Amino acid sequence: MQEKLWYVVNTYSGHENRVKENLERRVETMGIQDSLFKIVVAEEKVIEYKKVNAKDATGQKIEKMKKVEKYKNLFPGYLFVEMIMTDEAWYVVRNTPGVTGFIGSSGGGAKPFPVSPEEIESILRRIGESDQAIEIDFGVGDRVKILSGPFQGQEGTVETLNHDNQSARVLVLFASRETPAEVSYVDLEKL
Repeated sequence: MQEKLWYVVNTYSGHENRVKENLERRVETMGIQDSLFKIVVAEEKVIEYKKVNAKDATGQKIEKMKKVEKYKNLFPGYLFVEMIMTDEAWYVVRNTPGVTGFIGSSGGGAKPFPVSPEEIESILRRIGESDQAIEIDFGVGDRVKILSGPFQGQEGTVETLNHDNQSARVLVLFASRETPAEVSYVDLEKL
């Protein structure tokens, strides 16, 4: 029996979620749940702060900062599909509306090469979809550098660790104050 591996599927840019829904429906209607398992759009939550006009208690106009959560596609035009590469599953994926092909296929009916386990694990960790525990070399009280997100490049001190969701509360200097920020283990590096 073949093993389930991850493959990269090319789609029209900006249509990744629609293609994912189409593919999920086709898996159900064509009964290939035993060959096609996970379909992932690699999106990362991004927190932005926008200025908004408001009024204070006295009715004076003031500017406030509003926190807005958005999702940024890390790989526009691509889906990651965990599947057993059977002829039927390959056919279903290739012929899903919005799919333009597989990455790693030389064409002419040649099946694609899978993504290496290390690469896919790195991507899944970054988007919070990994089920493997992350090994860390820092603890409470250690100095760390934040590698991505709104505090990217800043240094801080680990206040607490949450092994359940694999994140740490890090105290960073923001607006001349120590501010706690919840940061995923994969986005931290010990100093």
